[in-house]
Amino acid sequence: MRTSPTGRQLRLGSELRKLRERAGLTATEAGQLLGVKQNQISNTEAGRIGVSPERVRTLAHHYKCGDSALVQALSDMAADRKRGWWEEYRAILPAALLNLAEVEHHATRLRSAVTVHIPGLLQTTEHARELFRQVVPEFPPPDIEHRVSFRIKRQTVLYRNSAVPYHAVIHEAALRMQFGGPATARAQLRHLLDMSEREHITIRVLPFTAGGFPGSGQSIFYSHGPIPQLDTVHLDQSHGPVFLDAEAQLDMYRILLDRLDSRALAPDQSRDVMHHLIRDL
Repeated sequence: MRTSPTGRQLRLGSELRKLRERAGLTATEAGQLLGVKQNQISNTEAGRIGVSPERVRTLAHHYKCGDSALVQALSDMAADRKRGWWEEYRAILPAALLNLAEVEHHATRLRSAVTVHIPGLLQTTEHARELFRQVVPEFPPPDIEHRVSFRIKRQTVLYRNSAVPYHAVIHEAALRMQFGGPATARAQLRHLLDMSEREHITIRVLPFTAGGFPGSGQSIFYSHGPIPQLDTVHLDQSHGPVFLDAEAQLDMYRILLDRLDSRALAPDQSRDVMHHLIRDL
């Protein structure tokens, strides 16, 4: 039995629980349909024990789930039991950070909207290192380097052969923050310009002149799953990422990100802003 299920394992169990509850069945009743004890159903839904793709389809049948796309997506989740690169950090970093890398790795598309910080997937090494140096209480130097290396490795989703499409809205305030001084800030802006030229990456600047906007003060990251029901919102908090996946929450953040996008500058105009900021440094 697993003592520390990953975020993806927890999500699979959670989705199976939702199917059971929609069917109006208790865990005991579901167990009776399958000929297993109630605690096996509960442990499966809690991610403590694995479940095969065949068992997922059997559960979906008993739960009268007619959404074939959802059943297939959940079966695929159950079949994928490969350990990701992030597992090497399991004894070093908080589990929530590993879950974030896992979500990003399996995403079909990524979106973000930030107001103060550059998105982690677009940070340079020196920019990231300076951010971690400012954490209170202070991280010991080895912990800083572990977190920097982890953040940079997360960025492989943007460089691999099957690179994930990424759309980022960055407020002008974040671009003007000189973390690490002018040289580090200049290098960070140039990196953003380079990344914005990649076909699968869109960077749009939300200028000061846009005025008020929804979601101000939040750093929002949205990971698209294979189907909308399996999308995930992760909010960046001082104590680590918080994950949301309730249908109403997903709907709200989709609308919020669309509204932010509608107020942001076009990609070419956004690059002009970054070029101007580099000249001013």
